Amino acid sequence: MQKLSLDALAREHLERATAASTGRSAATVYGGHERVLRQTVLALTTDTALAEHESPGEATLLVLRGRVRLTSGDTSWEGRTGDLITIPEARHSLQAIEDAAVLLTVAKHG
Repeated sequence: MQKLSLDALAREHLERATAASTGRSAATVYGGHERVLRQTVLALTTDTALAEHESPGEATLLVLRGRVRLTSGDTSWEGRTGDLITIPEARHSLQAIEDAAVLLTVAKHG
């Protein structure tokens, strides 16, 4: 069994994202490519975005800090600290409205 502080990880990765030229930082905290379930802490500085990409499977986004906007086609959802967003199984992008850290949970299709 393993215990992690998501608050501490969010803080750490926001600091790393601020220092990075890309404005982002991420680390897988559970699972990985060899497993069905993967959870990743991702931090983005204000206005940093993940360009539109395909959905790798069923996924959710838990906003740990800040505000983000998830966009798929003509629809977008805004999430704030504590919000859980279900990611559509379609092409989508993610943008930080303000410095933000999220927990991305993905269950890949078998």
